Amino acid sequence: MRIRLILFITLMMICLSAGAVQASEGGHGEGYDPPVWMLIPFILMLGSIAIIPLKWEHWWENNNNKLIVAVLLGLPMGIAYIFLDSTALLHTLEEYAAFIIYVGSLFVISGGILLRGNIKASVKVNLAFIGIGAGIASFIGTPGASMLLIRPLIRINSHRKNIKHLVIFFIFCVSNIGGCLTPLGDPPLFLGYLKGVPFTWTFNLWPQWLVANLILLFLFVLFDTRAFALDKTREEKPEEKQPLRMSGLINFIWLGGVVCSVAFVPHFGYREAIMIAMVILSLKTTPKGLRKENRFTYHPIFEVAYLFIGIFLTMIPALAYLKSHGSVLTEQGLTEPWMFFWMTGILSSFLDNAPTYLTFFTLAQGMEYVGATVAQTGIGEVMLQSISLGAVFMGANTYIGNGPNFMVKAIADESGTKMPSFLGYMLWSGLILIPVFILMTFLIFIWNVV
Repeated sequence: MRIRLILFITLMMICLSAGAVQASEGGHGEGYDPPVWMLIPFILMLGSIAIIPLKWEHWWENNNNKLIVAVLLGLPMGIAYIFLDSTALLHTLEEYAAFIIYVGSLFVISGGILLRGNIKASVKVNLAFIGIGAGIASFIGTPGASMLLIRPLIRINSHRKNIKHLVIFFIFCVSNIGGCLTPLGDPPLFLGYLKGVPFTWTFNLWPQWLVANLILLFLFVLFDTRAFALDKTREEKPEEKQPLRMSGLINFIWLGGVVCSVAFVPHFGYREAIMIAMVILSLKTTPKGLRKENRFTYHPIFEVAYLFIGIFLTMIPALAYLKSHGSVLTEQGLTEPWMFFWMTGILSSFLDNAPTYLTFFTLAQGMEYVGATVAQTGIGEVMLQSISLGAVFMGANTYIGNGPNFMVKAIADESGTKMPSFLGYMLWSGLILIPVFILMTFLIFIWNVV
């Protein structure tokens, strides 16, 4: 059944791509400005992710049903864009393939790395995991850091009753905010690098990276300390002490190959071929029982693949509408860096943060600045800072704001950790992240403290 589903989604992409290529060669639409009603499928897609699990949880647990919803909403948009704007469709299908291969390769390879031994769960241990993850996310990417650390973190705390907060703060710090220091950390920053932003420029964001992570880690300590106090009513089974050791170390070589392909191979196709080769090498060189012992399954990556094909296809008119009407925002007074921070961030919470970043990047290039600009981009330092931070930081606001978010959720769900619904997660991010971002707005753009 799973093979048939893979073949179906692959065939669907091939058919859409073939139709888009044919339409493109025939001169059909480029730069199409969609009417507002074409945003309805995207709204319905988000609504499905938010509401269906609340009403029909058991039905939604089946990945096949997620694919049905994604195809019903996404396929009509794909077919329509064969004729309306074939270039946009081809670009979207390419982005989707690149996204799934990248996230999927990190998921499979990291699944071959197993941390054995006894580490007693504690606030300090959990804090160390999230802090280290936030530190390495900028250098191996937020997906790489997330896939590498989430399984052992959940396993260490598997005896506890209250750990959903652990996964939520992990998403905040490791899957999002930790990735703002280099272009390797998050896709929007990599696109900025390709557009002329110097590779080392993002290191200038370290004060904002540090302050945001310190605030969130402090809040995490408060939450985890409280959770440990509640968990004391549940007895932990004594286990025989075992030395800490890591198996499957060869997979770090294959992870490095994936990261290097992103950093040094800009061409679509060649880059993805390297990633697939790294996955094959990982599967061939990792002992067969290691992934089984790691409780590795393909369920989370299929969940992400099925949902995001619908998200990517229904998102085409939403992004096109933003691009076509974005200049209206500047005409209506969107001129201050803090405004760009929030507008980029809010839209990055629901749309793909990479094209959202590019849209506001382009808008910022058309503005006049007093003072230093960033290399040949022509964008002011503070303005580019606001766009970069908005795209990276606020990707943490929803499960779909950044690719690793939903993957971490899926892994946690599969492990038996009951995660909040789409709206439930937004309640967490609204109560924790939004006040932090408001404080950051004053610290960065108004008081100029960081």
